[in-house]
Amino acid sequence: MTSTRDIAGAGTAKADWDARIGRRTGAGGIDVTVPAPAELRAAPGRGHVTLDWAPVPGAVGYLVHRSAAAAGPFEVVDHGGNDVLAVPHPPYTDTSGERGQQYWYAVATLSEATVAGPLSDAVEAASAPDGAAAVEVRVGANAIGRLDRPWRPMIGSEHLSLLLTADLVGGRPIGAELREALRLVHDEIGVVSVRAHAILGDDLGVYREVDGVPVHDFSGVDKVYDIVREIGLRPVVELSYMPADLASDLSPTVFDYRANISPPKDWDRWGDLVRALVAHLADRYGLEELRRHWSFEVWNEANLEVFWSGTPDDYLRLYDVTAAAVRGVDEHLIVGGPSSAAAQWVGALLEHAEGSGAAVDFVSTHTYGSPPLDVRPILARYGREDAKIWWTEWGPGSQHFHHVGDTVFAATFLLDGMASSLGRIDALSHWVASDHFEEVGRPTALQHGGFGLLTVGNLRKPRWWALALLDRLGDERLNVTMSGDGADGLISALACRDSAGATGILIWNSSLDQSRISGDALLSREVTVAVAALPAGPLKAQLWRVDEDNNNIFATWQEMGGADRDWPSGAEWDVLRAADQLIPVEEPITAEIGAAGEWSTTLTLPQPGICFIELTP
Repeated sequence: MTSTRDIAGAGTAKADWDARIGRRTGAGGIDVTVPAPAELRAAPGRGHVTLDWAPVPGAVGYLVHRSAAAAGPFEVVDHGGNDVLAVPHPPYTDTSGERGQQYWYAVATLSEATVAGPLSDAVEAASAPDGAAAVEVRVGANAIGRLDRPWRPMIGSEHLSLLLTADLVGGRPIGAELREALRLVHDEIGVVSVRAHAILGDDLGVYREVDGVPVHDFSGVDKVYDIVREIGLRPVVELSYMPADLASDLSPTVFDYRANISPPKDWDRWGDLVRALVAHLADRYGLEELRRHWSFEVWNEANLEVFWSGTPDDYLRLYDVTAAAVRGVDEHLIVGGPSSAAAQWVGALLEHAEGSGAAVDFVSTHTYGSPPLDVRPILARYGREDAKIWWTEWGPGSQHFHHVGDTVFAATFLLDGMASSLGRIDALSHWVASDHFEEVGRPTALQHGGFGLLTVGNLRKPRWWALALLDRLGDERLNVTMSGDGADGLISALACRDSAGATGILIWNSSLDQSRISGDALLSREVTVAVAALPAGPLKAQLWRVDEDNNNIFATWQEMGGADRDWPSGAEWDVLRAADQLIPVEEPITAEIGAAGEWSTTLTLPQPGICFIELTP
């Protein structure tokens, strides 16, 4: 994450990139030219224009441009995500323009996150300022495969030494609540590992020099990882930041806890530290355990100056030394990177590794405010289709204390990203599990716009329920087709069948446009859901909603006068805990199967909003 205090005048990864290191670094990468998309089409609707186009081979993503005139100038549509504005695939729904205003749209193809090709031919469209809007969602009987679950491999948790603190925030115990938050994501959502910063930080005392001689002490790491293992999780070991006694420069630091971001003053001693740590972990937890379940990621977002004071070449050297140290313990251990911000440096690392011979078992990168780009073409250019693709940080926004984090908008955004990643990403790690977080200071209020799925106090936010409902779907994915105003743009759906024969249908109304965080009545839709070929007999139909009025803990807090207070009182915590559950809505929906074996119902879906229908024989 990017620190708003450590970067003057910039609060996002994108802003830092543009202001300080947006230039090409010369770090490498195959120079690939990709054509503009063909067959660009614009479908206007009430409150939106949805664009679609023919996918371009070799594309990692696309940048949608808009102009008020046919001749331009065309500018990238800024949906307010504050990081990467590109999207990995069509369609793209624009809700940010003035309603009824005629616009011209064109799309550029990306071969890398910062390398855009020419614009496509432009198409003209205007959103409608009013009118009826309805969508039909049809769920077929045929299975189309198993549901991927990219949210399960990992989740983020800032820095894990917080597990050891007895400090309080809002009267709540930080260490104990962070432990419980990690247990909840493991037990209730099925997450199996956790990634965090600064395992080599001085607060855990892993390295010091006595009379010039290195001394390693992993007792603090043991305390942290013992807790993680007791919960049932495994670490993704982000090898950062630089211990002060090993740093080449003591001045460059990041975050309120002043993590050092300089290269090592002695590369051999850095390699020895990594090797000693990995060997210690193998001795403590078992080599086979590490081979099967642990992984090692080299640094964090070194392509941002705020996280790495060295050069790109220094990072590539760090990667080589670190990967060799990990593999020096055992050749089967899993190591990767570049752990970059804004989808950068994947090609640069792979090109470098071709020459250096460094192991790259997975490529990792981050983005915020958009679905993850498709880096598979970059891997294919280097013949590295075998490498796993891990987005080790991802979320609705990169700004600290931004109110989007506590909204239903963030919940629908989460569903957009997870659905987009199905079949192409091995892990999409939400940043982070808990609002117990201190990169730029600890939380100052219950509703402070934190990054967590869970509040201080471990109340479940709307985006927790989005992920929980997604995980509630069965394993057998069913075919879904849609039609109407906003189908496959505003309105998205997944449907699955479980082993007991229950059918779950998850439907959401979303936009990437963060000017619509508080919702837009023009984007509300009447949705008819039809499910084919259900078995004859009695049927139980149940409906859950996540929106401003349902399964939204912050609506409960506001009703209690939360706008006037930072933290609940003791009795108010009890009321909030009683509301902290996924409650079906008391909304009548049909429980009858038609003569042709089809079930259907019609409901209103606000933007942003989520519905989950479960049909149980």
